[in-house]
Amino acid sequence: MKLSSMKKLLIVGLAVIVSAFMLVGCGGSNGSSSNEKKFLNIATGGTAGTYYPIGGAMAEVLNKDIPGMNASAQSTGASVANINMLKDGSVDLAIVQNDITYYAVNGTEMFKDKKVDNLRGIASLYPETCQFVTLESTGIKKISDLKGKRVAVGAAGSGAEANARQILEAYGITYNDIDVQYLSFGEGASALKDGNVDAAFLTAGFPTAAVQDIASQNPVRLLPVDSDKADALIAKYPFYTKTVVPAGTYAGFNEDVPTISVMAMLVANDKVDDKMGYDIAKAIFGNLDRIQASHAAAKQITKDSAMSGISLTMNAGAEKFLKGE
Repeated sequence: MKLSSMKKLLIVGLAVIVSAFMLVGCGGSNGSSSNEKKFLNIATGGTAGTYYPIGGAMAEVLNKDIPGMNASAQSTGASVANINMLKDGSVDLAIVQNDITYYAVNGTEMFKDKKVDNLRGIASLYPETCQFVTLESTGIKKISDLKGKRVAVGAAGSGAEANARQILEAYGITYNDIDVQYLSFGEGASALKDGNVDAAFLTAGFPTAAVQDIASQNPVRLLPVDSDKADALIAKYPFYTKTVVPAGTYAGFNEDVPTISVMAMLVANDKVDDKMGYDIAKAIFGNLDRIQASHAAAKQITKDSAMSGISLTMNAGAEKFLKGE
């Protein structure tokens, strides 16, 4: 090979190496330098659900408010799937129920012996309310009336099913005391309309479309969680918060119903540093009107409730912003 040819190859090789270093310096980092491009993937839920539009609105405000940000929301299988994606680093942020997060960081329920250590809280968002729904025609008025009844408790192994089991337990009711039906709420709602179950349980922001659908055809009743039972549940499971479903939330049912909720929350993995956590919280709560316009449930997102029901260690930057430090 001629010397000039070797020189050309060396020059090309050096150019490739220099270019590679420049690309590494410019892309893919969650660091805080405004000169760097920052990529954040936000895991949400199904496209027909609540998490997806809220996550999309969050991506928009992060892109608008944080220099160099390139955030995108993606549709997923929701809470449990989102935790696993945060764990393996395929996403950086996710909307997750705080009870599922609690199970993950403590290695219980569906995460038994599979503890996840790299999760950090950014903020609580809005309540996802535990609702026992029955038809007025069943005569069931309180949770203790469910003994001996056919109850749809949620899909086996789901977060909702764990909620149902815990609430029933507070009333001294086990699955041996009811005719338990492991049905998702969609399936449970259909079974309730058809008379194949006496009550169905769901965990969702209210008003919930499936309950509205039932109420449009049949008078419904929500079963209250009594204050002392709620206190006992919160003492045992710190992710619960007290909630009241206002009278008139569902057509034809005009009573306030005290119950409990878990919180939808925004969770990061530990690749999101404290500066970025601060910037994320600041962008979201500085653009609440845009977030709240994305879905009816998002109207309940406030800075005042952003530390409610936190079930894991906070990202220090996000916590600093929320505490106004």
